[in-house]
Amino acid sequence: MKNNSPSLKHRLHEIIYEADTPAGKLFDIVLLFLILFSVVLVMLESVSWIGEDYAELLYQLEWGITALFSLEYLTRLLVVKKPWRYVTSFFGVIDLLSLLPMYISFFFMGTSSLVALRALRLLRVFRILKLSRYIGESNFLMAALWASRAKIGVFLFAVIILCVIFGTIMYLVEGEANGFTSIPRGIYWCIVTLTTVGYGDIAPMTPLGRFIASIIMIMGYGIIAVPTGIVTSEMTQQNQNPDTNTQACPNCMTETHLDDAVYCHQCGQKLNEDF
Repeated sequence: MKNNSPSLKHRLHEIIYEADTPAGKLFDIVLLFLILFSVVLVMLESVSWIGEDYAELLYQLEWGITALFSLEYLTRLLVVKKPWRYVTSFFGVIDLLSLLPMYISFFFMGTSSLVALRALRLLRVFRILKLSRYIGESNFLMAALWASRAKIGVFLFAVIILCVIFGTIMYLVEGEANGFTSIPRGIYWCIVTLTTVGYGDIAPMTPLGRFIASIIMIMGYGIIAVPTGIVTSEMTQQNQNPDTNTQACPNCMTETHLDDAVYCHQCGQKLNEDF
């Protein structure tokens, strides 16, 4: 008699790579807290008196978290048909970078290498990049940004042209006596003013220069709103697309399948196939 129950490998794939099941959601929540906790440990270790007084405790906690993440990494490799796809993916590289520093510490025994080791251990902050994997709306936002990339590119190009023009004008109006020693310095001032940052290291002194500066400042508020409108428009269009879920194809790792999809839209693999 054929056993139709899913295998352990299939169940683990659903838990680790999907977030639409209770077990998958629980796994994501636990992993979220572990990532945040590990990042907090890195921050605390950088505080001198905490790093000195609680060095042993921090070291043990870090090894415990590294062991859990190592187990997660190996499990991710075991439950997919093509592990190399995960290893070479963005999140696979990030996961590996977050693990390597602790293991590489075994090979740094001399005191002369402690400085390099400390810098290498800072790579653990890459774990915070794993957070985006568990924020469902991140894919929605990234799709909207990618769809509006051409419009945003044209907008940024127009802003650069404006900064070159106004930077050159301010160089001619103010001159070296008022700090505008070159056209690039004038362009720098224009960028700072247009983005409403206003460092104050350079400021126009002449009435005409201040009038031009006032126009640039007012333009800055309008310019800031443009990319927001572009992305918002794309997000509205993205929101009208059919509902998708977080189900990941066991063969090619592609996500965002339709809720009623049976086969992967990328490679054609059956999504719920027991493998």
